[in-house]
Amino acid sequence: MPTNNTNKILTKSKNLVLRVSKGHFATSHSHINYYIDVTMQKSRLSEAQAVAKELVAYYKTNTIIDTILCLDGMEVVGACIANELTSGDFMNMNAHQTIYVVTPEHTAGSQIIFRDNIASMISGKNVLILAASVTTGYTAGSAIEAIKYYNGNISGICSIFATVEECLGYTVHSCFNPAHLADYASFPAHECPLCKEGRKIDALVNSHGYSKL
Repeated sequence: MPTNNTNKILTKSKNLVLRVSKGHFATSHSHINYYIDVTMQKSRLSEAQAVAKELVAYYKTNTIIDTILCLDGMEVVGACIANELTSGDFMNMNAHQTIYVVTPEHTAGSQIIFRDNIASMISGKNVLILAASVTTGYTAGSAIEAIKYYNGNISGICSIFATVEECLGYTVHSCFNPAHLADYASFPAHECPLCKEGRKIDALVNSHGYSKL
């Protein structure tokens, strides 16, 4: 972890855990006082399955999902959600139906595009946006705009951690939120109080992880 001040937020499920490190971190869009480490949820099957079970409850009975758009390297969790949604264990809108699990491509200007062989999995489809975290809403907002541009329909937005309840009018569901991390804060870089206090940045962070400074 990027600092020695680390903590685990536990739940009733032994595999549903949020690992956090407190400090001063810079993302491409903001400065934050906690680094949310979701490496294990994205890489370890048991934890990915636990996240999927938590998130799928919001969509299993009343939401049609044809495609899961995985942001932030969330493909393993996306596959677990697809498996949950298509299982025949319970009556649900997606039982026994095929669900596509796709990732976006980004241009040099950070715009999301879909190549012709992927666009057919978005156009005319009901798309669930899956992110590691939704805080500023910038990445999720870009995904919404891209799906609409390619004539897809938004089925919902979900993530492991979120500080917002909606993005561009769509509800955001998450496993963890500020109720689990009460003093979490995100600031525009030019308004960061930690910078104004002269506190050095501990690490640069993004969806791939962190780089200590």
